[in-house]
Amino acid sequence: MADDYTPPDIWRWNKQAGGRFAAINRPVAGATHDKELPVGRHPLQLYSLGTPNGVKVTVMLEELLAAGHAGAEYDAWLIRIQDGDQFGSGFVAANPNSKIPALVDRGGSEPVRVFESGAILLYLAEKFGAFLPSGGAARAECLSWLFWQMGSAPYLGGGFGHFYAYAPVKIEYAIDRFAMEVKRQLDVLDRRLAEHEYLGGADYTIADIANWPWYGAMAKGLLYEGGDFLQVHEYAHVNRWADLIGAREAVKRGRMVNRVMGDPASQLHERHDPSDFDLRTQDKLAAPEGKSAT
Repeated sequence: MADDYTPPDIWRWNKQAGGRFAAINRPVAGATHDKELPVGRHPLQLYSLGTPNGVKVTVMLEELLAAGHAGAEYDAWLIRIQDGDQFGSGFVAANPNSKIPALVDRGGSEPVRVFESGAILLYLAEKFGAFLPSGGAARAECLSWLFWQMGSAPYLGGGFGHFYAYAPVKIEYAIDRFAMEVKRQLDVLDRRLAEHEYLGGADYTIADIANWPWYGAMAKGLLYEGGDFLQVHEYAHVNRWADLIGAREAVKRGRMVNRVMGDPASQLHERHDPSDFDLRTQDKLAAPEGKSAT
């Protein structure tokens, strides 16, 4: 790949760009094959993978159950994005953007699809009246940090993560540009958390649930093995917050669901009942190694 690349007058997709996810990247939307989505016995049907965006929703569902909301029982089905599952006709019907996670609520007269992780968190918070202040300044602060994450994390994932960990060549300009931005974002969070226990203030909310799988994992060196490179230990308040949330039992469970990377003991490929956490079989634990971010 030449350093003196000059963009053509008109871009055309005539070759794969390379890198880990090249085989599933394309410039058009829509289904590539017919495949219906499975449906379990619970009203809430989640189709996902244990990437940071997927973890947000499984943590939320496990937190709702831990708080006593029995209606939050769910089936979590594994979508293997590297195999192209997200381009099946059923998944595209649930999320026309072909990205995990996607939720279908079958508890009413008509199924309700919800896609984009932030939208799913907000939908569930409003449905169950939990982890979201009811109004005023507290609600505005919570939603501000929720949408801050939605706008900021692409610089961490698709920006820094891609060029640092997945790109077929190391481009100094790109890595420096996104490393600088990620450190700025961590500083934003660190300054906020220096003054408040949680991002929304005194209470644990969907703002924390949304941010923790990205920035909490980054602070603990769990994303892209880039912790030392970015000196994440310098952000003491982010690390305090990351430890606080990571110690929650619902968070530990939510992080396991639809997970296919890392220690097999940390993986629960599909979740259809609370007992699945205790009755995991070797088939469920057997998984290909690797990392991915969505």
